Amino acid sequence: MAAAAAAAMAMAAAGRLEQGEDAFRRLFKYYKRRKPPPDLSAVLDFSRAQKNLKVLIAPLHAASVSDRDACKAGLQPVRKWKAYTLAGYPGFTFISDPFLPGWQRYWAQQCLKIYPRKPNVCNLDLHMSPEETKDLWEQSREQLRLKGSGKREAKSLLEKLRWVTLGYHYNWGTKKYSADHYTTFPVDLAYLSEQVAAACGFHQFKAEAGILNYYHFDSSLGIHVDESEIDCSKPLLSFSFGQSAVFLLGGLKRQDCPLPMYMHSGDIMVMSGSSRLLYHAVPRILPNVEGGLLPGCLAQSAAGNNHQSDEGDWEICARYLESSRVNMTVRQVLGAGQCFPVETDSERIDAPQAYPQDYSTEQNERKLVRTDVAESPVLL
Repeated sequence: MAAAAAAAMAMAAAGRLEQGEDAFRRLFKYYKRRKPPPDLSAVLDFSRAQKNLKVLIAPLHAASVSDRDACKAGLQPVRKWKAYTLAGYPGFTFISDPFLPGWQRYWAQQCLKIYPRKPNVCNLDLHMSPEETKDLWEQSREQLRLKGSGKREAKSLLEKLRWVTLGYHYNWGTKKYSADHYTTFPVDLAYLSEQVAAACGFHQFKAEAGILNYYHFDSSLGIHVDESEIDCSKPLLSFSFGQSAVFLLGGLKRQDCPLPMYMHSGDIMVMSGSSRLLYHAVPRILPNVEGGLLPGCLAQSAAGNNHQSDEGDWEICARYLESSRVNMTVRQVLGAGQCFPVETDSERIDAPQAYPQDYSTEQNERKLVRTDVAESPVLL
């Protein structure tokens, strides 16, 4: 009852924003605003989900993933996972941090050190040469290591990173994938994704494309639907590391009011079936709710982890994650026997690769054309 009352209050407060806006955009702007900050009591927290009547235990296919295969991906045995679904959202699964101790460090470091390397594509390629963006980690590590708390300090290239694409590279201009814009998908991330998909009942899932988003405390992800894949019957997998986010899960129509929920470090979200094409957004990144600079799960190191990171490298990762969140989304682009449609002559000419138009920070929002993203914090 308390959660329902808080949700009603949040909607009432959001409703005092501009008239004529749809319910999703109103709530997006409500949770995005800085002054005064929004009331977060209505945000669903799956780590305390047992008390919410909308939250149900999600059935998993534990027999589909052996303990050995799960461990190889850095995951606990599937029978130990805490997985949930939501009443009224068939196909939506939320897995609350199923990682073994120390493995979140590994995956966060892959996102910062390995995956941005060439030949993968990132936002910095739009205005820098391939040679200049060849290895962002090596170019940024010393600057991050020495970084203080001053806001006026110059940002490293890694701190300017906003997105990286893997496998079939998403074209932000055309909103499409193509056969001739492809690099080898990371083997380790493909393996992790396939184990999670199998545990959720998708035994033939093939990781073919990935988008990594890099968020800071002033970042947001605008209202959108992931529908560019040729086969949308396969799930969309989302992995979160670092600081927490408020995630808004809407409906099939933009006018549907979204449900706010937290994504904490280590959480995995799977959108499939009728939930695969739901509107969603990230209006806010939050400082660690536990009070420290980093979530406790990232303070853990693991004995016997063959991928144990170098402590010096982890120190740099930790410095970055003190004010940031990294999100990996993995999807299958083609179904069995499918191929890309033949492109027209005009489509062969790449559209300009702008910033992903559903990604914003308060510094670059006014440069975006798309109206999904608020241009500034909204004052009530």
